[in-house]
Amino acid sequence: MTFQEQILQGIPNVLPQPKPYDNSINHAPKRKEILTLEEKKLAIKNALRYFDKKHHEVLIPEFKNELETYGRIYMYRFRPDYKMYARPIDEYPAKSKQAAAIMLMIQNNLDYAVAQHPHELITYGGNGAVFQNWAQYLLTMKYLAEMNDEQTLVMYSGHPMGLFPSHKDAPRVVVTNGMMIPNYSKQDDWEKFNALGVTQYGQMTAGSYMYIGPQGIVHGTTITVLNGFRKINKPPKGNLFVTSGLGGMSGAQPKAGNIAGCITVCAEVNEKAVHTRHSQGWVDEVFSDLSALVNRVKQAQNKNEVVSIAYHGNVVDVWETFDEANIHIDLGSDQTSLHNPWAGGYYPVGLSFEDANEMMANQPALFKEKVQESLRRQAAAINKHTARGTYFFDYGNAFLLEASRAGADIMATNGIDFKYPSYVQDIMGPMCFDYGFGPFRWVCTSGKPEDLEKTDTIACKVLEDIKKHSPIEIQQQMADNIQWIKGAQENKLVVGSQARILYADAEGRMKIATAFNNAIAKGDIGYVVLGRDHHDVSGTDSPYRETSNIYDGSQFTADMAIQNVIGDSFRGATWVSIHNGGGVGWGEVINGGFGMVLDGTKDAERRLKSMLFWDVNNGISRRSWARNEEAVFAIKRAMDMEPNLKVTLPNYVDDDLLNTL
Repeated sequence: MTFQEQILQGIPNVLPQPKPYDNSINHAPKRKEILTLEEKKLAIKNALRYFDKKHHEVLIPEFKNELETYGRIYMYRFRPDYKMYARPIDEYPAKSKQAAAIMLMIQNNLDYAVAQHPHELITYGGNGAVFQNWAQYLLTMKYLAEMNDEQTLVMYSGHPMGLFPSHKDAPRVVVTNGMMIPNYSKQDDWEKFNALGVTQYGQMTAGSYMYIGPQGIVHGTTITVLNGFRKINKPPKGNLFVTSGLGGMSGAQPKAGNIAGCITVCAEVNEKAVHTRHSQGWVDEVFSDLSALVNRVKQAQNKNEVVSIAYHGNVVDVWETFDEANIHIDLGSDQTSLHNPWAGGYYPVGLSFEDANEMMANQPALFKEKVQESLRRQAAAINKHTARGTYFFDYGNAFLLEASRAGADIMATNGIDFKYPSYVQDIMGPMCFDYGFGPFRWVCTSGKPEDLEKTDTIACKVLEDIKKHSPIEIQQQMADNIQWIKGAQENKLVVGSQARILYADAEGRMKIATAFNNAIAKGDIGYVVLGRDHHDVSGTDSPYRETSNIYDGSQFTADMAIQNVIGDSFRGATWVSIHNGGGVGWGEVINGGFGMVLDGTKDAERRLKSMLFWDVNNGISRRSWARNEEAVFAIKRAMDMEPNLKVTLPNYVDDDLLNTL
């Protein structure tokens, strides 16, 4: 069968042959045993809903074995035979070009070069899933191939509920992931209901089909590192940034360090992840011996080098060894997946990668003890470095949150706050999000590198034109992004689809998108998919990351993310998504996202202007109401530009009056 025929077939009527377990790729660790016998029967029964009764006798023992061996039913037998990657849009069998673009984005999320655990349909973060199983993938792709522009596909945590009548301006797909009743949104609840096959953790851009490989975060990481060095009044060159994680989004860190111009040391326990990033050119050198690493870092510091170094081993050993060797660390952080600490997101010091995987599955209570002991050691080592001048920041991955739960010494003297800031509190919030700057991204659906090059040129010209008239408050942001886009080609950022990302405000996003749409209309480039990371101005309510610089008490509310998705859906988004969890963990955050297809039409221009303006200014207005001065400036500017925008502004209170209470 051709690729197109396999897509149109959906779930096959004749069972394909079982697939051998491929040890050459990165697999998700086994999930812990959490279901009772009756619940295991229910999980198998739930999985069998996708298949004709004639296949149940064969599939029951197979699904039982998967559940007991891996902790989940992935349906490996139904993994497609064709290569998984983002094909040019015209290669997809589809009645709707919008649907074809979504098919492209789904396959990009599962590309072996992009996905962390592709056979388990996990894109990044250890558990950020596109689907729960391969039947859901097959059925979803079939629905997308069949749908027209007056239908909407409804996705319930990876399950395609079906095609429903709608209209051409409605989203083609509406996605929800992990949306639990609040009292059933703890970590063990997630494990249980995911194992039952009724919900999944969509991360930020995995379950919303908008992941573009580590490039998706590299720009934000570059800005963070650059501004981190600005904060301590040091040039990046020859100075040291130490962090950990190379698996998914964290894989952007060494590349960002190179672009920022510093020495980066990034520890990673998974040898396959180290090899992948090194082979992709995202890290320059690899060490597995601590003494050799110490000598190499000292050499780089003495010679003012710009170099990225991966250490295959545990970051706790790096922090402790660098302390003993008296190596000065200028910037420090951590980007392991501590939203998922007990199932592969963090590996404790003192255990091999293989032993840790075995312990987390078979001795989960002991594994939790080891993780918490490791976090206490890591925090203690970090404290020694910060006492000597290291600037450490939480990367929004729940490191400080989980360290505090482990009893580590990371609390401020007031016993309420952490002694180290979130990077959003110190850097991204006041410098970017409050002004409306966030991760605007696009994908060239033709698959042609020349189309991406043309869009880079278009975006750069738009930003340069805007910068000429921008206020002084955002000149630095504009300059950083122009420098970024000019160097995008030479930095070889593409992994998977022909995609790009830059930080832009509402004006920049609308003008760049309009310029793309005009170029499509002229036939200069093919269709373009617009999107963003949920890690943005408006899409995410996350008290320890995206909204950690909001201090009016509303950082623990989720109105903004819900309003974001509702507003995007009726203003022209091609697809929208809302997730419980992402980045910092299930129950800790609500994420809203979108995708939009530009096809060169006037309808697309109308939609992009309406939706992108709302998508950014929803967040700025909320941030201004929290009395963030940069956001007040930005929303006043937005109201001057758009007379139909009327936002409630805060009145300020004299704190001296309150102090009399």
